[in-house]
Amino acid sequence: MAKASFTNPFRPGAGHMPPYLAGRHKETEEFLRLLRQDVVLENFVLTGLRGVGKTVLQDTFKPLAIRHRWLWVGTDLSESTSISEARIGVRLITDLAPLTSGIVLKHDLPAMGFHRAPKQIKRHLDFEAMSDVFSQTAGLIADKLKAVLEFVWSCLRQKRVKGVIFAYDEAQNLSDHAEGKEYPLSLMLDVFQSLQKKSIPFMLVLVGLPTLFPKLVEARTFAERMFHVVFLRRLSAADSRDAILQPIKDARCPVKLSEKSVKLIVEVSGGYPYFLQFICREVYDAFLQKVDTGETASVPIQEITRKLDNNFFAGRWARATDRQRELLTVIAGLDHCDEEFTVQEVVERARRELTKPFSPSHVNQMLSALSNAGLVYKNRHGRYSFAVPLLGRFIQRQLEAR
Repeated sequence: MAKASFTNPFRPGAGHMPPYLAGRHKETEEFLRLLRQDVVLENFVLTGLRGVGKTVLQDTFKPLAIRHRWLWVGTDLSESTSISEARIGVRLITDLAPLTSGIVLKHDLPAMGFHRAPKQIKRHLDFEAMSDVFSQTAGLIADKLKAVLEFVWSCLRQKRVKGVIFAYDEAQNLSDHAEGKEYPLSLMLDVFQSLQKKSIPFMLVLVGLPTLFPKLVEARTFAERMFHVVFLRRLSAADSRDAILQPIKDARCPVKLSEKSVKLIVEVSGGYPYFLQFICREVYDAFLQKVDTGETASVPIQEITRKLDNNFFAGRWARATDRQRELLTVIAGLDHCDEEFTVQEVVERARRELTKPFSPSHVNQMLSALSNAGLVYKNRHGRYSFAVPLLGRFIQRQLEAR
């Protein structure tokens, strides 16, 4: 009966909207501030570790932007999008086309023969029309793309819209390719900076892993002044409690969590939204089954943690070689391993803990390889962090299980 009358509300998954979005008020206010710009001086970067809720928060921004009379276009970016400058141009035009295809362009054809009036034709501002503007504009791809976007705005400004937001998730996949003389990331930054200098209100909203902003600055140093960066962090204890308790206020819920259970879930999840959703879903699936069988409900935290390790961490851990795992284990032994660490701190601990320690150059090389594998990242201050939330705890559990 319990399962029939009450549906588990928790939704772990990539980008799935939770039943209750806890916290994130400050980040939302930062975005609203940028929406109030008359001239776009700042674009928006939303960054953070996987599982912290970046995609979900971005999804909540869209209706806010529309309410403030901004149009919203965008998608997820794949590595293939930034293979070439032409590809990124096609991406932007493709994303714009559904919004502009309803705009009718009117053209007068010249009169033909004697005593004949000019003929007017109508054409929609669709992908084909924008592609024609692109191909007929002289110059480099950047010149062509600027011409298209300027023409689009000349049509949109008559529609009483505030501007257009180009929102792209997984934006850390953007990159330049000097070896192939292709610079799609630089092109995008140059084009939008040029448009914004002409007071054309096209704003970039880029969402991605912590490697995103250093990439932007590396491509164009002015990117540091072009973007307002928000690093999305774990939820506070109070917001974590809300994420746990608000979805189960439904009167039909047959089981309520004790204060001890709530504190346990907050502690094990570390305040990361994905982990909160994962743990709570498992807890309530277990609770509902025990209610049906008359058993006493309790939080099976060891079983849930084991399942989380297999589902979330194991695949990422498998990417590392034995020697890389040894280095990661050294890092996991640092008191602040889930925050930031330096090469020197790793080297010093390795000398104390290992019979075959690492040299500074070796640590640098391995951290670079681990960065490419998506396990660590280097921030702008030359320090490193785990790119996977609570990876240190997972590694410690692997040591205890030996």
